[in-house]
Parts: sequence; C-alpha cells; structure tokens
Amino acid sequence: MKCTKRPKIILVPYPAQGHVTPMLKLASAFHNRGFDTIMVTPEYIHHQIVSRLIESKDQTLSMPIPDGLDKATPRDFFAIEMAMENNMPGHLEAMVRKLDEDGGVVCMVIDLLASWAIEVANRCRVPAAGFWPAMLATYRLIAAIPDLVRTGLISDAGTTCLPDQPMLSTEDVPWLVGSLAARKARFKFWTRTLDRSKTLRWLLVNSFPDEYMIDGKQTQLVKNSKDYHSPLVFPIGPLSKHAVSKNPSFWEEDKSCLDWLDKQKPDSVVYISFGSWVSPVGDGKVNNLALALEESGRPFIWVLGCAWREGLPVGYLQRVAMQGKVVSWAPQMEVLQHKAVGCYLTHCGWNSTMEAIQCQQRLLCYPVAGDQFVNCKYNVEVWGIGVKLNGFGQKDVAEGLRRVMDQDSEKWKNRLRRLYERTMGEEANSRVLSNLKAFIDDLKSITSWSDS
Repeated sequence: MKCTKRPKIILVPYPAQGHVTPMLKLASAFHNRGFDTIMVTPEYIHHQIVSRLIESKDQTLSMPIPDGLDKATPRDFFAIEMAMENNMPGHLEAMVRKLDEDGGVVCMVIDLLASWAIEVANRCRVPAAGFWPAMLATYRLIAAIPDLVRTGLISDAGTTCLPDQPMLSTEDVPWLVGSLAARKARFKFWTRTLDRSKTLRWLLVNSFPDEYMIDGKQTQLVKNSKDYHSPLVFPIGPLSKHAVSKNPSFWEEDKSCLDWLDKQKPDSVVYISFGSWVSPVGDGKVNNLALALEESGRPFIWVLGCAWREGLPVGYLQRVAMQGKVVSWAPQMEVLQHKAVGCYLTHCGWNSTMEAIQCQQRLLCYPVAGDQFVNCKYNVEVWGIGVKLNGFGQKDVAEGLRRVMDQDSEKWKNRLRRLYERTMGEEANSRVLSNLKAFIDDLKSITSWSDS
C-alpha cells in the first residue's frame, strides 16, 4: 500500500550536542526532499532544543521520550548508556508503532552510538539506516576491531598500525579513554554496537569522500574487516550547505564576542573552544593555559563554561579584560568566519573540524577524548591544516601560536583553500546530493513507498 501523505523518517541521535547537530542537518536535508522528519531525543535534550527549533522555523518535529534518570543524575557516558539500554527502548517502540499506524514510516536513521534503537526498528519492521556523525576513518577503525584483536595489531607495545592510515598509538583509539574499567566498558560498548550494526543495509556518514589524501593522491581507507558485515556506505557530509536550519545550540550564545571581534586587527585573535561534551582539560591545565594566553599578549576569545572556571587564576578575568574575552558559549560559525580570527585552538571534534575547514581557519590541536585523536592526526599529518599542541606550558603555547599564526601564512591559506574546495566546493556538493539521492532510491527499491 502506497503512502498518501509525505513519508516519515524517524531520526534517533546519541544525546549529545555533537551528535544532535549533524542529525538535525540531515533531517533538514531529508525534509527538503519530500519527507516528514521526526527527531526523537530524551526529554532533557528535547527541552533544550525545541524552542530554538521553533525560533529558527525548522520543519523537523522534535519528540521526547523519558530516559528514566533522576534530574540530579549527571548525564555522563555511562549514565546515558544505562538509560539507552534499559529505559528508553520501550518508549521508542511505542512511539514508532503509533507513528507507523498508517504505514507512513519508511525509515529510521539511527546514530550508531544509539545502537539500541536498531533493535527497536527491527522489532517494528521499519528499515533502519545507520548514521555515523564523524569521519569514515574512525568508523573503519571501530569496524576493524575483530581483525585488530585477532591479528594482534593492537599490541602490548602500544601501537595500532592499520593499512593506509597514519600511525596511531593506543592513546589515539576511541575506546581508550579513562580508567582501565572505563576502557573495558567502552570497548564492550563498541563491540556491542558492531554486533547490532550487522543488520543495517545502509550507513550514512557525516564526512566527505576521499578523506585520505597525501600530495594530491588519494589512498584507500582501512579495509573492512573480513568478519564484519559491510553496509552500503554513503558519504553525505558536510551537510551545512544542504540544510536550511540553523544549529540549535543547547546553550545560550554570547553574541557580545562578535562586537568585541569587530575591534580587533585581522588574523590577530586566538579562538579557544574544547567543545560541549567533556570537561575540557581539568583545573590544572585550565590554569596553565590561562597563564600561557596571558603571557602571549595575543587577543583571545575563550569558550569556558562557568563550572570550569574554578581553574582560572585568582583575578584572571579582571587582569585580561583588555586582552581577551571569556564566554560560556559562542556563536561558533560566526566567530570562525570573522576576519579578526587567525587561529582556532580546538579539541578536534569532528563538527568543529568541519566548521574550521568551511571557514578556512588554521588549527592548533589539543585532542581530549574519543575520535578527536584520529581527527587530530588527519588535521596535522594528512591535510596539513594544523599543529598539535603537546601541552599548556607557556613555551608550548607560545611556540604553537607562532608556528600557526606567524609562519608561512600563504602556505596555510593555500592548504585550507584547496581542502575547502575538495570537501565543500561545487564538485563535492554535487557528490553529496548524488549520494543522498542514491540512498533514497535504494530505500524506495525495498519499500512500498513511492513519491509519485
């Protein structure tokens, strides 16, 4: 039976800013192609974004489900995992069955980090597509876990060597974060994700084709594991040019930093942000970075949440009032596009990396967790658009800023321009549209839905 109304796509992101943002852009792209899009998030995420979705006239419907956690419970990785595994599946299943009463749900798009929802889709007999919000290279790394374990490429010597990839140490792989117990739990999380993903026909990747390129030559990415079912992969990023919605930030943006930037010289300002998900670096390193920025004498904007400011030296904000500006949250794209900004000190989150490429900003890289270490390797060693910062001592920061801001300015600009054109130029945009169409066409081929 064919749908008489617009077909529905239900999207289930992992509940964090860096996952919700690209999923909303994907929802917008689908809506522009004739679908009704429904984003399902825990209640605490829904309440943070719904008013901003209405303000921006976004056409995606946000629907909440309870996560079963007390309001006072911090939503860290392990609390969220417990809620996703034990509390949220029943609520999502009831919602999907209600929305699909008329047979109108043609697909569920599920963030692989929310793999619990794949089982819900299977029970409801709704076709499911995986969504990977990061680089394809990091997905290949996760997918290679069975081969890595079997062949010993993860070794006691501390290196992970994969075909056609930059050399990675064990500190670079996404599951090695935190204590030994935390690392084991994360590794179990990823292996469970892989097992559930075996039923997926499609994987939509928030990245561009041909990520890996050296000296203008494209090189094959990590090969799929022989033991792992490989879905049809569609690189569909970056989505910013194919979505009409503005990023709905979880937090209020401090627009005053834009007026402050207007008063600064071109390419003079250091912009610092470590993202939204993890505590940036700890109080001790916050203190060291604060002193290093002050000592540098360079103007700066630093995104630092109120809860993380305890690490600042006493009287610091007053001392640097003429030199820098510390804000709780910034309108990042507008900051990165500003002519006064000459460097972005970043944690190398994937969304931030793509925004930096889009704005052609050179990077000073300090990865903190997860896929950020792999992203850093690409930024520094493959694409050559950044320098890795080894620490927050005054000499380290001064040397990093000097290399990025004072040396070979034209060389930096040329690299960024070429990477921008390769990833976001006309040809790249055409490939994104082609990949989206190919996915939709394949979805039509296995369902009773038609847009006629």
